[in-house]
Amino acid sequence: MKNTKPVANRQWPAYNTIWRWHFYAGLFCIPFILVLSVSGAIYLFKPQVEAALSAPYTHLALTGKPQTAAAQVQAALAAVPGSRLNAYELPESADSAVQVLVGHDRDLTRVYLHPVTLQILKQEHEDARLMQIVHQLHGNLLIGDRGSNIVELAASWAIVMMITGLFLWWPRNTNSLAGIAYPRLGRNGRLFWRDLHAVTGFWISLFTLFLLLSGLPWAKSWGGLLKDVRSFSEAKLVQQDWTTGRSSDLAERSQRNTSVPDNSEHANHAGHMHGVGGHFARVDYSAIDRMVTTVQPLHLAVPVLIAPPSRRSPEWTARSDAQNRPLRVNLVLDADTGAIKSRKNFADRPLLDRIIGYGIAIHEGQLFGWVNQALGLLTALGLFLLSVSSIVLWWRRRDSGVLGAPPAARAGAAHAYALLGIIVLLGVLLPFLGITLIAVLLLDQWVLRYIPAARHFLGLNQVTVG
Repeated sequence: MKNTKPVANRQWPAYNTIWRWHFYAGLFCIPFILVLSVSGAIYLFKPQVEAALSAPYTHLALTGKPQTAAAQVQAALAAVPGSRLNAYELPESADSAVQVLVGHDRDLTRVYLHPVTLQILKQEHEDARLMQIVHQLHGNLLIGDRGSNIVELAASWAIVMMITGLFLWWPRNTNSLAGIAYPRLGRNGRLFWRDLHAVTGFWISLFTLFLLLSGLPWAKSWGGLLKDVRSFSEAKLVQQDWTTGRSSDLAERSQRNTSVPDNSEHANHAGHMHGVGGHFARVDYSAIDRMVTTVQPLHLAVPVLIAPPSRRSPEWTARSDAQNRPLRVNLVLDADTGAIKSRKNFADRPLLDRIIGYGIAIHEGQLFGWVNQALGLLTALGLFLLSVSSIVLWWRRRDSGVLGAPPAARAGAAHAYALLGIIVLLGVLLPFLGITLIAVLLLDQWVLRYIPAARHFLGLNQVTVG
């Protein structure tokens, strides 16, 4: 005999609950996704943009022999009184302007000068450069470490948004790919926008998740925790090839702008340094000519920066600062002869650093040329479209006087516990997500349920809460 006893729907985590997580994660993330997708799309083309901006300072008319690198450095230092050499950038061609980075404490100025006449062609504060502004907007919303934490929080919830979105998108009892793998463009109204939203989210989901995860090492909080783990796991301290937050970036800059203290073990021989007031050592910048002679024939990936001894490194160094990080090389140079004392290629770095380096290079669109840039651009455009379509869907379905998600048709959700497990795991691995997730759950269960007006405005009375 057939059992006609009704089967109770599992109320939590129900389909409505998951959809609500997706809705509110998107509601929080969308403003930041719009900013990050636009700024990220621009930053993908950093090499092309900077080449265009530097065009007036390439292919200069030269008459005579270029001055020595030491003379060029002294001219740049004279143009910015009180500054110290941060790095000398090897010119990409013989007729390009020389670029010298000079600074004091956290200030850094890029000086363009004529290689023959030593005429100052341009002075530009490094933080005022267009792509540096875009980079800071993308990484910390132009408000420093606090902004970095906000971006990290938004990225963490964006991961939840993408995962729950894929769960809701997953085909159930369908015989057609319409609205799943491609949008039904002939439809009008809400169905068109729903298809556009779902299909776009599906196609960009994997690369979006990769971009979100690969950007975390830069974040102030998560990147700082990773740095601690990395230091603990390595037998010896290895300087990492990326900064974590704005304060880390400025601290590194300050170290490069500061001479080695007199009591350093290197103070008496690194770079012909002499005590100044018994506190810091003075660097003989004429040694840079020997460094240029050594480094130039190596044809390292541009830009190539030669730096004097500093608190960052007590010896002369040269490094490739290429965005395609697997091409990077770090050299330690002898102050007296300019000879290479040690060389570290990307392959010599710890495994974790190499994994992160590949991730950053892909994130910035520089690992595999224009294809990488195109893939990043399509993802950024997809995220922008995803955000716009979600706003349209919400606006069309919203109830008057209610902010929250409209009610869904289904209460049950197969495999929802697997999704819940993934989110819990993410909450452990991403502390900001875990803390805010607990806070939201406590707010929902212990505060909002006792404030009817708030529950009505957020739409909590219309969905299965759990």
